[in-house]
Amino acid sequence: MANYVVGDLQGCFEPLQTLLDIVDFNPSQDHLYCVGDIVARGPDSLACLTFLEKHAASVSITLGNHDLHLLACQALGKAPNPKDKLATLFAYPDKEKLLCFLSSQPLALFHHASNTLISHAGIYPTWTKAQALAFSQEAARCYQGNNAKNFFKTMYGEASVKDVVSSDEFIRFRAIVNIFTRMRFLEPNGELNLSNKEGIDSDGSLIPWFKHPALKTPPCNLVFGHWAALEGKTERSNIIALDTGYVWGGAMTLLNLDTQEFIKVDANI
Repeated sequence: MANYVVGDLQGCFEPLQTLLDIVDFNPSQDHLYCVGDIVARGPDSLACLTFLEKHAASVSITLGNHDLHLLACQALGKAPNPKDKLATLFAYPDKEKLLCFLSSQPLALFHHASNTLISHAGIYPTWTKAQALAFSQEAARCYQGNNAKNFFKTMYGEASVKDVVSSDEFIRFRAIVNIFTRMRFLEPNGELNLSNKEGIDSDGSLIPWFKHPALKTPPCNLVFGHWAALEGKTERSNIIALDTGYVWGGAMTLLNLDTQEFIKVDANI
């Protein structure tokens, strides 16, 4: 039995197939973890989601911002952005089944054997493992519950990191979602900067979340995606960036959690 975690798919199914073939992935024995952004921007979000749902017993996903946006579009009856190339998925007869599977997934999960916390964008530097998992569970109750539509209505927009303890559940939800799925840089005062999407050295006044002093000793190993401009480089051996930007011409990266081996497939463009 082997455990793997793969970076952002973003609707790119062929490289996922190639990676799983390279490691001889066996869904009856192995398990695949995904850091989120399964859909959007690539050519075949439907194939990605169909494959993962088919092997649901052997797959775990931490939702990314694109995944939540897809669920929000469905819940709110909104058409997706044409740039996301989701028309085929929205026209699929069994779309509800696929989206039900997607919405059943958390924002963070913990792999005990490798002492690894997996999420889409990372965790806030002052959070413990227990806090991160508790916030993930709270958010999941929001987007999986009967009132999901209203939570999706209020999901968009800026939020202070302090809002995770707000008395307003909608404000808490937005803050948790922003941290788990959109975070890259922090301002000097610890607030999120959601506008800068460049590499680690693009603005000396901002702090990459994984370089914040409060995270000098991470609560466990951390694996995340979301930040393609990092090109997989964090300069921290126990904080691993897996979004290496296949959809933008980079590579798709798979990590064997048991051996810490990386396998990559480069984009053919």
